[in-house]
Formats: sequence, C-alpha cells, structure tokens
Amino acid sequence: MRVVIAGAGLAGLSCAKYLCDQGHSPVVYEAREVLGGKIAAWKDEEGDWYETGLHIFFGAYPNMLQLFKELEIEDRLQWKSHSMIFNQPEEPGTYSRFDFPDLPAPLNGVAAILSNNDMLSWSEKILFGVGLLPAMLRGQEYVEECDLLSWTEWLKKQNIPSRVNDEVFIAMSKALNFIGPDEISSTVLLTALNRFLQEKDGSKMAFLDGAPPERLCNPIVEYIKSHGGAVYTNSPLREINLNRDSSVKSFTVGGLNGEEKKDIQADAYVSALPVDLLKLLIPKEWKNLETFRKLEGLVGVPVINIHIWFDRKLTNIDHLLFSRSKLLSVYADMSNTCKEYEDPNRSMLELVFAPAQEWISKSDDDIIEATMKELGKLFPNHFSGSNQAKIRKYKVVKTPRSVYKAIPGCQELRPDQKTPIRNFFLAGDYTMQRYLASMEGAVLSGKLCAKKVHNEEESLKINDNEISLGSS
Repeated sequence: MRVVIAGAGLAGLSCAKYLCDQGHSPVVYEAREVLGGKIAAWKDEEGDWYETGLHIFFGAYPNMLQLFKELEIEDRLQWKSHSMIFNQPEEPGTYSRFDFPDLPAPLNGVAAILSNNDMLSWSEKILFGVGLLPAMLRGQEYVEECDLLSWTEWLKKQNIPSRVNDEVFIAMSKALNFIGPDEISSTVLLTALNRFLQEKDGSKMAFLDGAPPERLCNPIVEYIKSHGGAVYTNSPLREINLNRDSSVKSFTVGGLNGEEKKDIQADAYVSALPVDLLKLLIPKEWKNLETFRKLEGLVGVPVINIHIWFDRKLTNIDHLLFSRSKLLSVYADMSNTCKEYEDPNRSMLELVFAPAQEWISKSDDDIIEATMKELGKLFPNHFSGSNQAKIRKYKVVKTPRSVYKAIPGCQELRPDQKTPIRNFFLAGDYTMQRYLASMEGAVLSGKLCAKKVHNEEESLKINDNEISLGSS
C-alpha cells in the first residue's frame, strides 16, 4: 500500500519506518530542507551545530530505545551518571544532586530523594512521598484523572508543602513543557514521576553523540529508502484535496523555489505536522467533526533555545543541569556532554529559555543580555572581576509554536491516530499516547499510526473478500 506522510519529524519518520516493516511503501514530504521537525539542527558558517532544542533521552523511553536498537545505532547514545543535578540559587556556583544508587525501583528513587538534604526537609520528603502514593498504587488511571488540576493545585490537594514546588518542580515543569507549575497539567509531572520511580533506569539520561538530523534522522531515512520508501525535503503540504465522500483524494505539495505544486495520490494519507500547522490545512468539510474541532484547544507553546560559545571552560560537569533560574529551564555544557561538540578548553552552553511567551518577540541581543545576567549567578567565578569569560559567538533559535501546551483539560482534546476520515491518519506527540509532548511521544505516535494504517488496510481486504464471496 502506498502511504503519503506530511512531515519528517520524529513522528513522521517513525511512522514511515514502521509502515516499511509492515510491507508498505511510505513517501514522506518535509517542508524544510532539514529533517527532524522539533529536533532539527543546522550548521553555522564555521561548521558548528545549533539545535532547535536541548534533547535528552531517558531510560523511560522504551519506544525510542527500541528504535535505536532496530536501527543498530545504540552506541550513539551517551549515557550519563544516574543523577539529577540542580543549581543552588542561594549559594551561587554550587549544585545539589539526587544520585540514584544501583538498587531496584522504586528503592533507588526513594534513596535518591532521602539522601538529598540540600533542597527538602525530612518532613517535606515524607509529605511528598505520602502524596505520591495514589499515583504509584493506581498508576496511569489515577494520573489521567488528575488532568483537570494544575501541578500546583494537585500539590495543594495532596497537602504537599509549596516549598517542594519552589525547590524542585518549577525547574522540572519548565523542563518538561516549557511552562510553570501553575499552568502545567499535573498529568505531565505525575507521568514522569511514575516512570522515574517505577523503572530502575527510568530517570537515567543520555545525550546523542552529535546533531539529531545526522545521527538519528538520517539512519531512519536510509532504512525507509532501503525498504522501498522515499523522503523528500523542501516539499511543504499545501492543501488536502477531497473526494465527494470527504475522504482524501490527494495531497498538494511543493511549490518552493519556483517549482510547480504537485498533487500526490496514495492509498492512505498521514499528517505528521505540528498541530498548529495542521489546523491551518483542515478542509472546511471537516471543520465540524469533533476530532478536528477539538484541535482548536491544542496550541503550541513558544520556546527559545540558546547556544553560547565561550573563550574558556566554565564547567566540567558532563550532565544535564536544572538551572532553577527565573528565565532558564535546563542547560548543558555541550562541549562535555556531546562527542561531536567536544572541546577540552572552551565551553558551549546550550540553554532552554522558558517560559518564553514574553520574550519570543524580543531581539536576540535582548535575550542574550538577559541570559548573561542569569549566567552571572550560575557561574559567579567566571563573570565577576576583571578577568571575565567572553562570548565568542551565539545563536538564538526561536520556535513560536513548539510542543502543545499541556495545560489542564488537554487530555480530553487529544485525537486518536485514526480519524473519522477513512483514509486519513494523524501522527504527532499531541495525538493520544501515554508519553505526552516528548520525543518518546512522537516516536510512539508514529508507531501507533503505522499500526492503524496497516489495520485499516487489513480491514478493507476482509471487507472486499466478503463482497466478492457474496457476489459469487
């Protein structure tokens, strides 16, 4: 079966890969020149990479890890020590760690929390642990029920002190969805905590050894091509054309650089576009269908990713760091954490600027100025006195609409990968799957979409066979 897919992010590429495994022929069309969607990256004039975001791979990402295994590129994941490291704002330049010992889950998580005496008191740890019991005992059912509460509201309901929010979860909520705990659905953090506490290596982190388009997306594309599929860049989806019964007749793609647009026909069609782009392309005939009407409530959150190259080494920490600053979410010295970006003498910090709503329209210079003020608090030894670290260059990457903003009530709005339109399917982290707005969610959505496309074909075969038997 020929399947046309719009969008070559992780969702679209994963969908195509798993369609190949089912014996189908996927053709992927990507609007930009670069692959990856939300994990896209580019090279500057000096050959240095800069990325759409700071991408972390967790041990609790089974579908992502399986994909790496199937592509035989597992060695490209650089696993770090099983820790979570937070800056200490009250003691600039110092860190507090949650170190997970080599014990079964959830004992290793409990030990990590209990052994950290910098951030939470014993009474706060106990109240937090008691508050988490319903999520741990009832699992995902309970987690889904909590979607109508923000994380701050959930903490209050569970009688967990607000200082737990200030010390740990402001940083974590911004890292997970680029918004604060007053806005984020409690389902997001409870899902992460459940995975971290119930799987021994759930919270263990890895960095890719290079830029995602080359080190992850290209191997998927090579796999697709070797199995009879195809991937085209610079080919945006322009229009979804319909038959009389409102099923899809063709996708109109292309039209860049003076080229003519083309109508592409297939047996099935998949949108792996970000939800905000898809909403612009939904045909008027579909607007009143519940699946598509609900999409109006899903809106991408603005994100700013910053890269700053310095003239010296600022830190030797080879790990993700939670900044706990008002403007910065998480950061890493990529010269330590990523093999391809390695530099023993100079740092390149990659930082996530969040929440970004008030900053997305400001100039790069304003954003860098604000970032440097925060870095002065995180690295006081390098940004005070006469011998201060100097910026060699910087890149600011703005994404006005990134992953969907996971505020309370969003779970009810998320669509299934199979739509009411018989030959039209959806892939993307906003579609319904348990890993929410994440790389794992994108990969899982692509896998689920491929399965539903395949099942639809099998169903049609059965129906056709019944008709032919009946007519004979």
